[in-house]
Amino acid sequence: MPTVPSPQAVLDRVRRDVERNALRARNGIKLVAGVDRPGVGLTPKDVVWERGRTQLWHYRSDKVRYSPPLLIVFSLISRSYILDLTPGNSFVEQLLDAGFDVYMVDWGEPDARDAQNRLEDYVDDYIPAAVERVRELSGADEVNLFGYCFGGDLTLLYAAHHPDAPVRSLTVLATPVDFTKMGPMADVFRGGLEVDDVVDEDGNVPPRVVVQGFRTLTPTSEVTRYVTLWERLWNDEYVQAYQAMTGWSDDHIPFPGAAARETVQMLVRDNGMVTDRLTVAGDPVHLSDIRLPFLTVRADRDHIVPPDATAPLIDLVGSEDKHELRLNAGHMGLVVGRTAAKTTVPEIIGFLRKRSDEVGED
Repeated sequence: MPTVPSPQAVLDRVRRDVERNALRARNGIKLVAGVDRPGVGLTPKDVVWERGRTQLWHYRSDKVRYSPPLLIVFSLISRSYILDLTPGNSFVEQLLDAGFDVYMVDWGEPDARDAQNRLEDYVDDYIPAAVERVRELSGADEVNLFGYCFGGDLTLLYAAHHPDAPVRSLTVLATPVDFTKMGPMADVFRGGLEVDDVVDEDGNVPPRVVVQGFRTLTPTSEVTRYVTLWERLWNDEYVQAYQAMTGWSDDHIPFPGAAARETVQMLVRDNGMVTDRLTVAGDPVHLSDIRLPFLTVRADRDHIVPPDATAPLIDLVGSEDKHELRLNAGHMGLVVGRTAAKTTVPEIIGFLRKRSDEVGED
């Protein structure tokens, strides 16, 4: 026969449910009102170089133990604070705690002045200039390079076009290469939609187009996330994390029009990474020319950059010292949350330590 709960157990459960419903009501009001939103991107940093809307950030640290510095190149279409989400849940914070000297290229918010920026402007101008500024400030001969999402594609093009660049290693995370596997967002451009059909008056692809494109990848995700939110709305810690992560997922920046046109033609329609039909500034480039120590990190539950879109990369680069880290995580779960803290970041740190020198070593 089934066990009958005691009167005290029933009373405790009712009391718990009443308390949680009260907390749900309180937190629900805060969410709707937009109050008590968590601060993001709070790790102290300095702007050490600027060009147009682009900035190079240097994160402050008094415990640097490894050289060369780590230069992060972020995506062109989203905000970089996902890598420094909140105190205690920050990829950058963990890198600093591990003893690395961390810099990041943040593209700012492109406007009409950036509409003519081509991929070559980022690959042959902005990234090399940032690398040189990091070397100048640090006194190091090289940098370890890290690319996030589409920033990873930029670093791949940079490394392929500049095989003699002063880079010791390259790590990319959630970086698509097979754009035939990118789902409806890429399919509509292969089906005839032109970038000029969606650009705004500034000549750029507006953030709302990018956000809507990502939503087509998982059309039921908003319903699912609200159900989960209701179930855990009583939990203050969960609500804070929810606000920070969903805020980022809806917070994009304009995609410069000329770079978007190149991306659609070369990466989406020609599938240039996989078919070896890449050019930068008119020069053919080949991922097989990348010979750096290399790490690619990808997620099996990534709905933004599906695992099939990242899978070919490990075989495309020409490095002998190359590694793939495949995780049971989503797109954001690679850099924030428990999976990131317990697996992704320690694995990346381990890879970088083996390609770094301890400060003070001869």
